[in-house]
Amino acid sequence: MFLCRLPWRRSSAACKLRQSGHFLPRERCQMLSIKGISTTVGQEQQASMQEQQVLEDLEVPLARRETETLFQEQPETGNQYLEDTLLRSYLKTHLPPKVLEEVHQDLERFGNRLLTKIQPLGWECELNPPVFRQYDAWGRRVDHIHTCSAWRRMKEISAEEGLIAEAYERRYSNWSRLYQAVKLYLFSSSSGGFSCPLAMTDGAAKVIESLGIPGSLKNAFSRLTSRDPEKFWTSGQWMTERRGGSDVANGTETVAREQPDGTYRLYGFKWFTSAADSDVTLTLARIADAEGQCTQGSRGLSLFFLRVRDEEGKLNSIQVQRLKDKLGTRQMATAELWLQGARAELISAEGRGVAAISNMLNITRIHNVISAVASMRRMISLSRDYARKRVAFGKLLKDHPLHMQTIARMEVQVRGAFLLLMEIVRLLGLAETNLASEQDQLLLRLLIPVAKLYTGKQASAVAVEAMESFGGQGYMEDTGLPVMLRDTLVLSIWEGTTNILSLDVLRSLTKSQGQVMAAFLSTVQVLGVQDWCPLSECFAESSISTCAALASLKVIARKKLELASGTEELAPGVQRTREAIGSLQEFMAAVGSEQALTMELAARDFSYSLARIYTGALLMEHAARPDASSTDVCAALRWCNQELCPVAVESGRGSYRGGAALQDSALVFGSSRL
Repeated sequence: MFLCRLPWRRSSAACKLRQSGHFLPRERCQMLSIKGISTTVGQEQQASMQEQQVLEDLEVPLARRETETLFQEQPETGNQYLEDTLLRSYLKTHLPPKVLEEVHQDLERFGNRLLTKIQPLGWECELNPPVFRQYDAWGRRVDHIHTCSAWRRMKEISAEEGLIAEAYERRYSNWSRLYQAVKLYLFSSSSGGFSCPLAMTDGAAKVIESLGIPGSLKNAFSRLTSRDPEKFWTSGQWMTERRGGSDVANGTETVAREQPDGTYRLYGFKWFTSAADSDVTLTLARIADAEGQCTQGSRGLSLFFLRVRDEEGKLNSIQVQRLKDKLGTRQMATAELWLQGARAELISAEGRGVAAISNMLNITRIHNVISAVASMRRMISLSRDYARKRVAFGKLLKDHPLHMQTIARMEVQVRGAFLLLMEIVRLLGLAETNLASEQDQLLLRLLIPVAKLYTGKQASAVAVEAMESFGGQGYMEDTGLPVMLRDTLVLSIWEGTTNILSLDVLRSLTKSQGQVMAAFLSTVQVLGVQDWCPLSECFAESSISTCAALASLKVIARKKLELASGTEELAPGVQRTREAIGSLQEFMAAVGSEQALTMELAARDFSYSLARIYTGALLMEHAARPDASSTDVCAALRWCNQELCPVAVESGRGSYRGGAALQDSALVFGSSRL
């Protein structure tokens, strides 16, 4: 094959021909060279016609080639910290000046590292998921879970950046937890799934710290919170078994048998173990007595700590049955494990396992919120950049009002979720440094499940909407957008589904005898005792609760709507928020304490109402700052324009009245017998 030399007048075609990489057959080359030979007129005309035909033939692949090479400039983001104006304005508002100065420098550096080093590693983790090798070439069982080098590098980076250590070193006192959360928020969407083992590692460290760091666990705590990549450990959280996911009390079958040296051997099957390549784990089991009998229910559960492998790297009497084939989070090894006498240490009081591990659940739920907010911010940032580059119907997407309206609605959601996240970690920081008031602690107990369940749903909705904003390209695997969607969908399932957490919200109200709800309302707005229906009547367990709940109303704390009330622009939003609070109070007063089924049916809508009202107050507070932008004000008002109290609306429609549960069952199962 030879590249033909076309006549000078066809030089542009020849240039395109060379660039396209197309080559002509020898016969066509000979035809084109005919102009350099002495021929008759007829021959010249014939040659000219043949040459023209060849050139016309070339036009088809040339045009096709031009179409094939037409491309759309891909959406990109820069330094995630510097581009996140909401994050920076929040830190400027809340952090002490000296802390802000140090944190700003580190976050700017970290943002550059994310862009240049960490994001490529995250994509590599997606392309090279873990592989399970059960046997070696000679038939010996090895149960080896192989992870890629990028995944292992993520572990080293997590240590170097102090993504766990920062919260426990407390260099910045109560602001340390918030600073850690910000770094995790920036890291999450670039981490290639490594944010999950970090969540469980943070939770394990929290449990050990809450136990006073017993001597036997000092080394483990040191490693879980280390900045040294050579020493840093990650932890698992092995709770789910075959009979139950969230129903731990009735679903846990693992048995612990005490040994002469005071350790225990664990026997059982763990159905779902995330980050199965972790170094250590916390797990629940039932201690068998001398006759081999175990106490059932939550009172029979105790908490254990175990090393996954010994010093030689051999599994601790653990067999890996298989890796889970998941919709998303494929970068992380999730496995089914047999515990066949795994050596473990009892770290809770016997029968107090659920209470002991609750600290871990609180931390992992907060990490779930971090991942939800981070995924929303990442998808919207890419969608916004794409709108600046993509031309459709003669103009950029950013110049199409409807497209901008869609992205703006998503932006309002992520701004609300971000402020709710920051509020939780702010309260957690206060609690961890003994600076939290009783009201702060009650509020934290309520907001963790509320935020987790609500942001999980937000993240899924925003991810789907954002994917659509890219058109067909959003559906293409190699863009990375489907990866983000799949990984986001799990956030409403991990650490408790929406319904499970909605019921947990109700339990927090009941156990606190109304104090949690009182703290919520008195924080959101200034209310006199005469303005409030005694929540103790709804959730009372004793007459003492009335005094306790009312007393908490007198606590003068930072009220979210106080500042906004004096800002004329925000007046409509303040009014709508207060109306929503009034509707919530009326609903709770109407329910009373005698209708447990009513509150169960209303649990999800009730939790949504708490999330929307509190988030609206946070957005109002942020928009009322002296240096607030018009964007802050717009976002607050748009948030408050939605239905803030859906539980009151549904109650008015009769969704929770007697017989509603039977109607729901009839709708689901039709005429079949229940």
